[in-house]
Amino acid sequence: MYSYGRGGKKFFNIYEINIPWMLYNQIMFKFIFIFLSLMCFHTEIHSSDQFKVQELIKTLSEPWGMSFVNDQTLLITEKTGGIIRIDMNTGNKFEIEHNLDFYYYGQGGLLDILYRDGYVYVSYSEDRENGNSSTSIARGLYDKNKIDFKNIFRAEPPINSGYHFGSRIVIKDQHLYASVGERGKGMIAQDMTNHPGSIIRINLDGSIPRDNPKFINKPKWLPEIYQIGIRNPQGMYVSPFNGKVYISNHGAKGGDFFGEVKFGENYGWKIIGWGGRNYIGTKIGDGDAWKPGFTKPMWTWTPSIAVSNINIYKGEAFPEWNGDVIVTSLKYKTLYRLNFEDNEIKEQHIIFTEKIGRIRDIETNSKGEIFLINSGSNASLWKLNKL
Repeated sequence: MYSYGRGGKKFFNIYEINIPWMLYNQIMFKFIFIFLSLMCFHTEIHSSDQFKVQELIKTLSEPWGMSFVNDQTLLITEKTGGIIRIDMNTGNKFEIEHNLDFYYYGQGGLLDILYRDGYVYVSYSEDRENGNSSTSIARGLYDKNKIDFKNIFRAEPPINSGYHFGSRIVIKDQHLYASVGERGKGMIAQDMTNHPGSIIRINLDGSIPRDNPKFINKPKWLPEIYQIGIRNPQGMYVSPFNGKVYISNHGAKGGDFFGEVKFGENYGWKIIGWGGRNYIGTKIGDGDAWKPGFTKPMWTWTPSIAVSNINIYKGEAFPEWNGDVIVTSLKYKTLYRLNFEDNEIKEQHIIFTEKIGRIRDIETNSKGEIFLINSGSNASLWKLNKL
């Protein structure tokens, strides 16, 4: 395949035409670049040169979730245990005292946070003793200095694992929806007598809605469960356009997805893997990405992007994005936009990549300005701006 000329210069021989090795490298680089560009043309549109990110707050310790009290006040959870209040006018940050008995281990700690009508809701990994923990949700009256929380939900059973807690929380029609990961236990997500691997729906005080699936057509289900068969759902959002609840969910080795939360349905984990495989390379189930009878994702990523939170955008700051899904990626350190029309994903765009590291969460204020937090022990709060 190779021959050598005078002076030991390396040549590549094609049909007995000697091409200098350096020129060959240049030709092949251009060929690969054009090939990859064509492969991506119909699925991804790159526009990172149109945006910049502005660093607002530094030295956050593994931030996980955000919620605006108002445009002047932002709350941020840190996995390591802090609830941080940010004064958006001055950039000052303050730590709010709390009484949550959290378990900071692996993927666990303080997770999502949501402010609504004078109350603060937090999802977290609760220390349940003897190394066991659960995805739990607590509520407390908002106070800028100290919040006394009380649990309104605890996933049962507690499990000795540092994996797959979920967990996002949203409020729709005075009901709280939360995503509960399957804690790395696989088929537990098909067991409707356990909470892990499900979407739960409760009233804001923790009581059970009488129109949950158990009371309608799923008598064997736990009363809090709304949907089953999910793996590690770290994104959830209520569409401001149609009022539907949507989630993003981690697959295994491939199979991340975006999809709708549906009453009494089943996404199929771990019977199916949405196009992914086990980390050791073996099939999930019989290898099918989807089967009839299960909820079908609306968009999947293989290989996995390690999708975190999502936002269905509505605002004045980026009016051309109204109705689209903004997706944060940990693995590829990328902010994506999914063109979302008629309850269908049309195509994927890249807003930017590798500007702030692993992107954990996204939040918007009343103006539609977009704020992001990255993941890590020395992370920051960022604002997305047009150039």
